Amino acid sequence: MDGVIIDSNPLHRIAWTEYMLRHGVEMTEAMQHKMYGKRNDELIREFFGSQITDEEVIAHGAAKEALYRDLMRPRAGKSLVPGVREFIDCHRNLKIALATNAEPANVDFVLDNAGLESVFQVIVSGHEVVNPKPHPEIYLRVAELLETPPAECIVFEDSHAGVAAGLAAGMRVVGVGTTHDKLPGVSLFIRDFLDPALERWLSMTRQPQAR
Repeated sequence: MDGVIIDSNPLHRIAWTEYMLRHGVEMTEAMQHKMYGKRNDELIREFFGSQITDEEVIAHGAAKEALYRDLMRPRAGKSLVPGVREFIDCHRNLKIALATNAEPANVDFVLDNAGLESVFQVIVSGHEVVNPKPHPEIYLRVAELLETPPAECIVFEDSHAGVAAGLAAGMRVVGVGTTHDKLPGVSLFIRDFLDPALERWLSMTRQPQAR
């Protein structure tokens, strides 16, 4: 979702910076890069230390994401990755799923603001699997729910962790260049969904059963 449907990582960086400063921690560039494609519980434990309790992890994650939604709310409609809505509309004949490490509240927020709440047959958030990306569990779970072999699925990802998860699940991966300039291992790299190379590649690829 983040970086594929909505170009949200710049605001996530701001939210992390502001939230950690409230707790006396200055975010470094290395800390910011750890954010991409990872689940909040991993980041909170790393940023606040191993002594933090599970309850504190949940509270910090929820508070940080509430701050992100406050920042994103005025601009959510203008922050969709270019062409994504049209691309989804064009391929509604296929099974379409959303697999994200994001918290459920963020999933609802993005889909409601984008008007995309009804386009996904399956939605699996990071809180519904034991192992977050880069583990393949979330993508294998999506394939199972779609009743589609992993080899017939195409994953769209913007992060290294997400690409690793898709490849480990045995799926083809299209890299979306909102976050990184290169994503090794992908079958195709596009800047956004307006890239004409995407439809050309799909036309040369055996018709996928899941997206």
